[in-house]
Amino acid sequence: MAKILCVDDDKDILDTCEVVLQGQGHSVVTAVNSKEGLEKAVKEKPALIVLDVMMDDSTEGFHMAQKLRATEALKYIPILMLTSVNETSPQKFGEKDGEFLPVDAFMEKPIKPKEFVAKVAELLALKKDQVNVEGRTR
Repeated sequence: MAKILCVDDDKDILDTCEVVLQGQGHSVVTAVNSKEGLEKAVKEKPALIVLDVMMDDSTEGFHMAQKLRATEALKYIPILMLTSVNETSPQKFGEKDGEFLPVDAFMEKPIKPKEFVAKVAELLALKKDQVNVEGRTR
């Protein structure tokens, strides 16, 4: 199956992602912040990146997504952004946010395994020209 990089500062979320994804036959690489995540993305060349919004600061995931899109070797890797921001602030994130964020999908935490598996499968099926590299909607 696919190699998937999960970047989150919450060990419980990383453990959940790992169990769910490995149960589907995927290999999983984890990182606890964007610095480690970028290093592992370069080294491991994952087929998909699952990325938290808030780590060391409240926008770290957004900045990592932008760095991924600015790096030619990583530019076309689909990004699934996990967020609990909707619970902690009035800002709402959803599919239209692809208009200004270069990610391919958003999912609320805590993840629901069936929905997570379905979204991962959908994103792994994207062709290179379907990946949201410029902050546009699909």
